[in-house]
Amino acid sequence: MAELYPPIEPYEQGMLDVGNGNLVHWEVCGNPQGKPALVVHGGPGSGCNPRMRRYFDPDAYRIVLFDQRGCGRSTPHASDPAADMRHNTTGHLLADMEQLREHLGIGRWLLYGGSWGSTLLLAYAERHPLRVSEIVVDGVTTTRRREIDWLYRGVGRFFPQQWDRFRAGVPEAGRGVDLVAAYARLMESDDRAVREQAADDWCRWEDAVLSLEPNGGPDPYSGRPSDARIALVRIAAHYFAHGAWLEEGALLRDARRLKGIAGVLFHGRLDLSSPLETAWELSRGWTGAELVIVDDSGHKGSAAMRSQVIGALERFRYTA
Repeated sequence: MAELYPPIEPYEQGMLDVGNGNLVHWEVCGNPQGKPALVVHGGPGSGCNPRMRRYFDPDAYRIVLFDQRGCGRSTPHASDPAADMRHNTTGHLLADMEQLREHLGIGRWLLYGGSWGSTLLLAYAERHPLRVSEIVVDGVTTTRRREIDWLYRGVGRFFPQQWDRFRAGVPEAGRGVDLVAAYARLMESDDRAVREQAADDWCRWEDAVLSLEPNGGPDPYSGRPSDARIALVRIAAHYFAHGAWLEEGALLRDARRLKGIAGVLFHGRLDLSSPLETAWELSRGWTGAELVIVDDSGHKGSAAMRSQVIGALERFRYTA
């Protein structure tokens, strides 16, 4: 079973001015002459963590991480109600990634991420296929509205009590229409107590959906510090209320643009929040992609998934 590489620290980091008052934090670890790889974190709004560096052989890879707008060490932080969410969309993030690539002088890079990170990196790769060498995903999503509807309504049939509590977290007028949009409105409140309560209710629901998985901690969402939790929910609700500003099904439809890019898609069979269906559909539309179904894994992953992801990155580390 492959283990994570030992902890490492960045040898370079900075704040990239991406316009409209936004500064995106980035860091680079590993070998300055190594193969470039970009880590695309999930959420949206989760931010990076040092563990993400450790999936890569630091002698072989030049590992780039960045905190997407509004979260992690990027500023302004979305926990601040003054942060303007109008300048935080999928299109903005794609432009940030390309600006970061140019800033670092990278021609092509491997992309690695999961969950929301897989949506963002797929959108980037379909827009800039010549800038991508390979793709490794652990947990495939494309943020279609049907996927969003499943996560915040459909899966409630398995957790009726918890979903009823989630639904009760918004004003009665918003309960029968679009819960995600109703939460997005709550997260724009000037009252911090309202934002905190909405973030708590959202995170308790997310934790419930993952609660049947055999691996991972018991409170992957609720266990975050208050400001990080508020930023995560504010950004996630903002993105999901707008269908991530993506045409429904566009990432699957345009998967043909990924032809020629080697990819490995890992997905947990027990992933209830993001069912296997989307990974299967993507693998059928993307010539060159390999789908690996990990039987003991859900959305939070497992030791087996971690080992196989590391193995895929090992496989790609010296390819051109």
